[in-house]
Amino acid sequence: MKLKVGVIGSAGDTSSGSAAGVLLERASALARALSKRDVILLTGGTTGIVYAVGKAAHDAGVFHVGVSPASSEDEHLERYKLPIDACDLLVYTGFGLKGRNVVLVRSCDIVICIAGAMGSLNEFTIAHDEGKVVGCLTGTGGVADEAGYLLQKFSKQSGARLFRDHDPDKLLAACLQALA
Repeated sequence: MKLKVGVIGSAGDTSSGSAAGVLLERASALARALSKRDVILLTGGTTGIVYAVGKAAHDAGVFHVGVSPASSEDEHLERYKLPIDACDLLVYTGFGLKGRNVVLVRSCDIVICIAGAMGSLNEFTIAHDEGKVVGCLTGTGGVADEAGYLLQKFSKQSGARLFRDHDPDKLLAACLQALA
């Protein structure tokens, strides 16, 4: 069975400014790294940097499953204002954002974090508590850059394995090796 790699991170606007351009390039690099491997991508079927990774990976031939907080396509589009064009399959949980996060993370073998704010922190802590292999793409800001500090400050033993790297290929390789 193919490994399932989840990507979590900032769902906020990434459309302007030089920092946004750098972050979008990092998203593209992560998508390329995913496309070199025989994996299934899972995301929250959302916007922002996660959308950028998902769309680029999807366009490169990676099978992309979006795990939606909505209970239907109409709710996904209208209430949550989320896209549908980057996914090969959308799973409608009907559990809202926090409930969706649990389903998303539990469905993954590996969770990769790029940037990220409060919602990503929720997903990160779920992944840690579930003992997942977690990769943080450093140099992208937010949760991805602060995960080491957070675990040092607040961690309990869970069996989770954390990998941090600036290079998406090296990060993904380390995470995949941890499952070998």
